Amino acid sequence: MWASRAASREWVRETVQPEGECLSEGTSRRIDLGDIPPVSVFGQNDANLRIIRDLYGARVVARGTEILLDGPRSEVEDLTAIFDHLMSVAHAGRWASPQDVRYAVRMVRGENGHQLGELNGDSGIRPFHGLRKDVAPKTVTQARYLRAIAERDIVFGIGPAGTGKTYLAMASALSALNRREIERIHLVRPAVDAGESLGYLPGDFTEKVAPYLRPLYDALNDLVPMDRVQKLLDNGVVEVAPLAYMRGRTLSNSVVILDEAQNSTLPQMKMFLTRLGQNSKAIITGDDTQIDLPRREDSSLLRIQYILRDIDGVRFVRFGEEDVVRHHLVQEIISAFDQYDGRDRRAAAEGGESS
Repeated sequence: MWASRAASREWVRETVQPEGECLSEGTSRRIDLGDIPPVSVFGQNDANLRIIRDLYGARVVARGTEILLDGPRSEVEDLTAIFDHLMSVAHAGRWASPQDVRYAVRMVRGENGHQLGELNGDSGIRPFHGLRKDVAPKTVTQARYLRAIAERDIVFGIGPAGTGKTYLAMASALSALNRREIERIHLVRPAVDAGESLGYLPGDFTEKVAPYLRPLYDALNDLVPMDRVQKLLDNGVVEVAPLAYMRGRTLSNSVVILDEAQNSTLPQMKMFLTRLGQNSKAIITGDDTQIDLPRREDSSLLRIQYILRDIDGVRFVRFGEEDVVRHHLVQEIISAFDQYDGRDRRAAAEGGESS
């Protein structure tokens, strides 16, 4: 059994370097992984170690289950915090990924406003139940999002793609279903992306709406065995539907997930939220920078935070580029587009002023 998190700081100890080992002025430290498999911290083929060595000048040497750090005190302190975080990830039952490494580096450097202590240790998040794979928050915002889902009946997750909004919502809903806390899961999405009327698309109703709901199906298939997915769909325990088909219904004993909510209008959002019955939760996800409606200002996400801001049972969680858990280049791409959009808007404003 791995050592407890409470004892994690005992794994890190200051040491006096043997003669000839210290290659730079500063300090040195050894970190003992204990019973943690080294590969779960170092990564496949030491991929995590290579990233760390590229980003820091301090010497990082892995020897069996020990890590030797040697260099400037500030860097050694940062690296100690990073490896402590990676060991915490391993304690959660999964291998630390390159994304975990880069996220930890950004936190210790103060680049995203988060602190590693907010994610490590006892986060107070209820473990998932009955899923085919382990699911745990990989960023501070993801942890806040899961706490909000546990504590509130209506939760909005707003931010860029790849931050886990839909995936964690699905995991939370399936876990509640497995615990028999709810009876049904409703997966809802505005059907506006293709620009076509559903009536003109080929196939039966399920086949017509499937393209719009593909991300929800993907999350469902990743978390539940294929044969059980089909059974849940056939029995109506999991229902998929376009947003327009929610009108006039009351959804009780359910978790209702509205995905791509940026493409819903304010009247549609009001209709959706007023469908909630007893013992139900609504999880609404969307990216307010990716609006496909004919008029951007019609998106419900642009005004809903102002409208519902004083309701205690509603929580808004804002994700940022630092929460992207896809390929590390996705973060940089999102940042580049945000900077481009900002320059484009400034140029437009300056052009308007000069004309």
